[in-house]
Amino acid sequence: MLDVLRSAYPSSDPSNNSGFVWSPSVGPEELQQGLGVSVKVTVISDHIREPLTFTCDGSSTVDLLIYQTLCYANEDLDHIDVDHYLLKVCGQAEFLENTFNANFHTTVQSNRHTSPTQEAGLVTNVLSFSVYAAHRIPITWAASYEGFFLSCSLTHGGAELCAPQHTSKQQVSKYLFHLVVWDQRVCFPVQINQLPRETQLTVTLYASALPPPGGTEEKGSKQRRSIDSLGWVTMPLFNFRHILTCGRKLLGLWPSTPGSNTLCIISLPLPLSTFYPLYPSPSTSPSLSLTLKRSMHVRCLCFSSLSPLYLPRLTPEDKRLLWEKRSFCQSESGALPLVLASAPRWEWACLSDIYALLRQWACLNHHDALGLLHATFPDQELRRTAVQWMDTISDPELLDFLPQLVQALKYECYLDSPLVRFLLRRAIGDMRIAHYLFWLLKDTLQDSQFSGRYQHLLAGLLCCVGRGLREEFDRQCWLVTILAKVAQRVRDTSPSSRQAILREGLEEVRQFFSVSSSCRLPLNPGMLVKAVNIQSCSYFNSNAVPLKLSFQNLDPRGDNINVIFKSGDDLRQDMLTLQIIRIMNKIWIQEGLDMRMVIFRCFSTGRGRGMVEMIPQAETLRKIQGEHGVTGSFKDRPLADWLQKHNPTEDEYEKHTHIRTHTLALCLSLSLSNFIYSCAGCCVATYILGICDRHNDNIMLKTSGHMFHIDFGKFLGHAQMFGNIKRDRAPFVFTSDMAYVINGGDKPSSRFHDFVDLCCEAYNLIRKHAHLFLNLLGLMLSCGIPELSDLDDLKYVYDALRPHESEADATMYFTRLIESSLGSVATKLNFFIHNLAQMKFASSEERPVLSFAPRVYTLKTDGLIRNLFVCRHIRTYSPSKGYAFVVKVEREGQQGSVLVQRSFEEFYELHNLMEVGILLFFCYSLNIHFLILLSTPPPLSFSISQCDLIYTFFHPLQRDEKPGTICWGPVSGKVVGEVKLSISYKSDKLFIMVMHIRGLVSDGTDPDPYVKLYLLPDPQKTGKRKTKAARRTCNPTYNEMLVYDRIPRGDLQQRVIHLRVLGEGAFWENTLLGELLWSELSSFSGCFIPPVGVCVDPYPAQVGCVCPM
Repeated sequence: MLDVLRSAYPSSDPSNNSGFVWSPSVGPEELQQGLGVSVKVTVISDHIREPLTFTCDGSSTVDLLIYQTLCYANEDLDHIDVDHYLLKVCGQAEFLENTFNANFHTTVQSNRHTSPTQEAGLVTNVLSFSVYAAHRIPITWAASYEGFFLSCSLTHGGAELCAPQHTSKQQVSKYLFHLVVWDQRVCFPVQINQLPRETQLTVTLYASALPPPGGTEEKGSKQRRSIDSLGWVTMPLFNFRHILTCGRKLLGLWPSTPGSNTLCIISLPLPLSTFYPLYPSPSTSPSLSLTLKRSMHVRCLCFSSLSPLYLPRLTPEDKRLLWEKRSFCQSESGALPLVLASAPRWEWACLSDIYALLRQWACLNHHDALGLLHATFPDQELRRTAVQWMDTISDPELLDFLPQLVQALKYECYLDSPLVRFLLRRAIGDMRIAHYLFWLLKDTLQDSQFSGRYQHLLAGLLCCVGRGLREEFDRQCWLVTILAKVAQRVRDTSPSSRQAILREGLEEVRQFFSVSSSCRLPLNPGMLVKAVNIQSCSYFNSNAVPLKLSFQNLDPRGDNINVIFKSGDDLRQDMLTLQIIRIMNKIWIQEGLDMRMVIFRCFSTGRGRGMVEMIPQAETLRKIQGEHGVTGSFKDRPLADWLQKHNPTEDEYEKHTHIRTHTLALCLSLSLSNFIYSCAGCCVATYILGICDRHNDNIMLKTSGHMFHIDFGKFLGHAQMFGNIKRDRAPFVFTSDMAYVINGGDKPSSRFHDFVDLCCEAYNLIRKHAHLFLNLLGLMLSCGIPELSDLDDLKYVYDALRPHESEADATMYFTRLIESSLGSVATKLNFFIHNLAQMKFASSEERPVLSFAPRVYTLKTDGLIRNLFVCRHIRTYSPSKGYAFVVKVEREGQQGSVLVQRSFEEFYELHNLMEVGILLFFCYSLNIHFLILLSTPPPLSFSISQCDLIYTFFHPLQRDEKPGTICWGPVSGKVVGEVKLSISYKSDKLFIMVMHIRGLVSDGTDPDPYVKLYLLPDPQKTGKRKTKAARRTCNPTYNEMLVYDRIPRGDLQQRVIHLRVLGEGAFWENTLLGELLWSELSSFSGCFIPPVGVCVDPYPAQVGCVCPM
């Protein structure tokens, strides 16, 4: 029979041999009509254990048989070249291969075609190829979907080059297993010479969902049926040698649903002719004209200061302007990424201008060069230049950026790239880089899409580092595996048995150290340990039940090394947050500002597990506040008392050290200065990164005064929700007990001014490096962190940094944030609710005390109050000018009534304390599960009207015996405070920033001061400006800019500043606290006028008090 076939249907005659398995005996017309002719095929291969026998349709091509066999016999298709396979006739030295027909050969024929190569720029024909079939269609898809089709698209740097092309819709067929056959040609409306070298081909499988079984489908619902994406795959259109990819390809689809193990395979017979896109060396473009209108120049510079991640927000006109006027953006060195991202096309004909710009641009620093490694820039020459610019980076700084560089490897078109060679070369030269690179690559192996690439890189690293370091990595992996098993067993067992299970599991760790004399911890290669201290190990009672481990230091002079091992928690977000804070701290130190930040390590050793460094001599705020009872979070003294307790000696708490910032010099206790600086640093860092879920269990304080945050499960503004309520309502955590430590009491002091200045200075220093932080976070968009996945997450950081505002505007903005955070009741309430949920108290709570009352009075001591009447108000002059309310108090069992006088400020104090009391009373009355932890009775009486606060407030005081004798009044000519101003002049505008006032004289209740400013002479009465009022303080902070427009430079010599400080009153006229006339504006003329934001002098003017006019 074979002889007949050979003679009747020779391989050299395509007209008689159409390429089907059974075509020599069945006519083409019969095949098209689908007469059901079937062929039984047996395939024997070295890749399958037993012969594979199946029945196929007579119209099946040889390619289909090869595809089906390979898909059945191989799980990993990345390294399979379909052209290496053909069918052999059993028992005969004859081979059957199918390019476009079925050919019988007595020798193996080469499938490699040797078509002549051409430059890409000369190839004007459009790109087209065949889409054959989708193999391994899951049975669930076959039963749930119909109308399968493919969408093919071409992209470069994430941008589509043309409209996607679609195949026809086909149904599932059954051969060896389910498949969908299209055998259709896809043609793109783009010429090959217009394709960039790094073009990516993306193929996506779609299908229409079937209606529910047994249901009736309404007319027209078929058109409205949903179309679901089932899987996708991406591949470079050009290979590593810049040759257009050709030949038959089997591409495994990544499932669109995360976590799905479905492996569907697409077979693509790509064009067999090859084209060498030879990109000529780009010639230098002619110099662009430097004639540009000033408004256009300013607009270009404004665009160039944006992050390239904000390119989608620019209009096409903006991009066109930015590219056309690109030479004017070179003054902004960090603008290169945005300018390149505005390039209209990246085809070979346009690369000359792009590469010329790249050569003309000044060498970028390491921070800005990171921006060229984003997915937006796949061009190999561009990425090679970026790596070259980064080559001078020091090893310690490279460690800071290593996680981002490992993620940037995903955006390389090919495995062998300048970035890969750079990382391997630096890893060979520094053991720390090799250590962290090893664990970062191990962690990214969990990324299924890029695991193959990272496996190759990890193998390359292990080959480069040598035998000794490979053995060290093996020991670390062994230790981590043991600890993960122990942590899992401890977490799965009942709470009562956890400690016993932990000790049992740590015996295996002890055996590990009996075999391995020492081991470096993945957390830090400098942590070299030799044993585990089982008696010192325990666990934490949180959801993940992390282990608290204590290792014996190999260095006999070193302390034990304590770490936290977590299993079941994704630590990549904590790791990224701490990395960003560490870089912020380095920026501050480089600028001469040591914020005393507590920097600790956190490292992920695999998906869902990792290590965290433990900070000694530190407690959570919850535990500190808990020493003052369940309402300790509402009190101001807990932190100050705790620091005093742990710093009692002169050498620690009372030892004074000289601490200097850029604008002030103070003598503070060491622990107090540590607190002020670290608290300011935490406020700035947590605000910029949008750290949420802040409660008093993830904020810690060291005995040395350093404050720091832990557990960064929510960031970039993704707040913890309580139902539909956002728990994190304040910009950042800054509460009154922290302000109490800073002020040294409950009244604001000049130290609070220093704290505000410190926060604003630290904030402005970070703002100068906005591009760096946006680049670092942008490179992590593909790492898989749920809260960092798109540009909206980066927008939070961009908005928080406010890079386009001046330092003066940013200072005012952050001052308002401090005020908002300090005045937020939600933060303390959040702390309080967390206390109720977490702690059980054994002692009764201290009752709230009024500031003007010598002691607490109760219903039992004073008798039941029957009635209260406000009789009148009277004028008062001491301790401050204002009014008091005379209240008649009638008590049960007493003859007559008692008159008491209370000021509005005292009523306001009662109101604040009653808010807390009512909240506590309400919470104690709720029947919710976490209140069963409480064993103490409510601190208030059953009736709010009979609580101790009410009876203390209306208890007669000594001053009530002489109503109307209280007097206020400032002494004429006496200096009653100092004001700090920042004055500048620019473009006919006078800028006066009212920053702080300190030392306002007050003999009693603190005033609510505000500043009113007049620029004299002012005949038109238009020169009045004023600030907002500060609340209850003699040392207010404003940081408000008051602006006077249309002030000619020559008029400054005739102008006088009249500044008045007044106390705001609710029901009476405002009180003059002090004023001054300042005529030194005449010195600010010509070139001696300071720029915006430069202080004239710290506290240059005194607020004097004059007699009433």
